[in-house]
Amino acid sequence: MPRIVTLDLKDLSATHALAARLAGLLRAGDAVLLEGPLGAGKSEFARAVLRAAAGDPGLEVPSPTFTLVQSYDLPAGTVHHFDLYRLDGPAGLDELGWDEALEGIVLVEWPDRLGPYAPAEALRITFEPGAEEDARIAHLAGWDERLGRLAA
Repeated sequence: MPRIVTLDLKDLSATHALAARLAGLLRAGDAVLLEGPLGAGKSEFARAVLRAAAGDPGLEVPSPTFTLVQSYDLPAGTVHHFDLYRLDGPAGLDELGWDEALEGIVLVEWPDRLGPYAPAEALRITFEPGAEEDARIAHLAGWDERLGRLAA
């Protein structure tokens, strides 16, 4: 049974702080699967990770909802931000360059669409709305050797 850490993110700054900690731990071959309902904060979190990993708070990070994937050459390596909301399942992942993307770092929104292609060693972060408008609850599972540093 994987260890699950639950974090109460009281506002956007807490969400961004978690994103910055994650950005500092990323390395080639990592997969981060972002789960949760519409409006749970997956895109906001992904943007914050990319900006922190780039060291550029003003980095333009368009949503890949329509392009399905956006790639960024960052100091930690190439990061591929996937938004699979519009996919019905794993068909079409080849066209998106999924296998090649796994050599870099992947951030995936709507990872349930990956089906059997979801990396077993991925970090899964499940977001749910918190009590306040910008509050979130994040459940983290995976990356046992790095989870403590991420949750700190």
